[in-house]
Amino acid sequence: MNKITPQPGIMDITLYQSGAAHVAGVSNVVKMSSNENPLGASPRAIEAMQAAAAGVHRYPSSDHAGLRGAIGEVHGLNPEQIICGAGSDEIIAFLCQCYAGPGDEVLYTEHGFSMYRISALAAGATPVEVRERERVTDVDALLEGCTDRTKLVFIANPNNPTGTMISEGEVARLADGLPKGTLLVLDGAYAEYVDGFDAGAAVIDARSNIIMTRTFSKLYGLGGARIGWGYGPASVIDVLNRVRGPFNVSSVALAGAEAAIRDLDYVTSCRAENTKWRAWLADALAEVGVSSDISCTNFILARFGSQTEAEACDLYLQKQGLIVRRVAGYNLPEALRITIGDETSCRRLAQAVKDFKNGAT
Repeated sequence: MNKITPQPGIMDITLYQSGAAHVAGVSNVVKMSSNENPLGASPRAIEAMQAAAAGVHRYPSSDHAGLRGAIGEVHGLNPEQIICGAGSDEIIAFLCQCYAGPGDEVLYTEHGFSMYRISALAAGATPVEVRERERVTDVDALLEGCTDRTKLVFIANPNNPTGTMISEGEVARLADGLPKGTLLVLDGAYAEYVDGFDAGAAVIDARSNIIMTRTFSKLYGLGGARIGWGYGPASVIDVLNRVRGPFNVSSVALAGAEAAIRDLDYVTSCRAENTKWRAWLADALAEVGVSSDISCTNFILARFGSQTEAEACDLYLQKQGLIVRRVAGYNLPEALRITIGDETSCRRLAQAVKDFKNGAT
């Protein structure tokens, strides 16, 4: 009997593990494991989504013109060079589907987002992990890791789960040093947390081998709506649109995202609150001996003395109703990734870590 088997690479994929949201037997739980905006979505976005829900019996726009126009207006980008997807994850999958396959290589950094590897394997390509330098993207290592089989290079800037980032000059140096026919992908999921940062748009506009992906799941608080976008050379966007489903983003998500990106006051307020409590929490943890790199995101990577200590702290936090994220799967077994919450959550988390370091069990 012939066995029905999946394409090569599929069974090498380890299922993605999302941040936990519940602790058995514990009430009053605070989720600080998925890098969500603790303030929620813009009230204008929620209102727009509620209004759009009345028309869900109709198919959504297939060209996403309204949202692409809003993104272009806010960020000063050409809407014709923008593609929308069901989260930036879908754009990443499109890129691997279109530009990588059997015999090709997809590079990413050792602490990079797990979807790069997953999407490469799903396309039949070979994922290649490249070292970082003390939890920071190493441009020289990436360039050294390229071969004539390298088709895509993924970096998150700022990076998840480290929170670190590299300069525009380093991004440009990476792009300029890549082999011909290799596309650089800048994952800008956390770009909005860096005030005044264009996520690489200027570097993209000056070249033909870079594209960036963005999301509404983080600062905009629309993780549950599943919507993201990408910006790059018109030729690349044209290719991606050829595999994109005509109705890949719902009308409710489109309405919410358009309202969210236009609510500049809310965006500014959320960024400011995150910046304030990120610094406070990093300082509070440092005072009890838990270090972290300077973060440019909505989380900090708290580093402990060992994997044993990190896991013990995580278990203690769970008992206190505080859920953070272990990152051993990102080659950081001695660390915990902690989402920046509101004031109450941050103070509660800091006190719990202090108690743990003082011997509480």
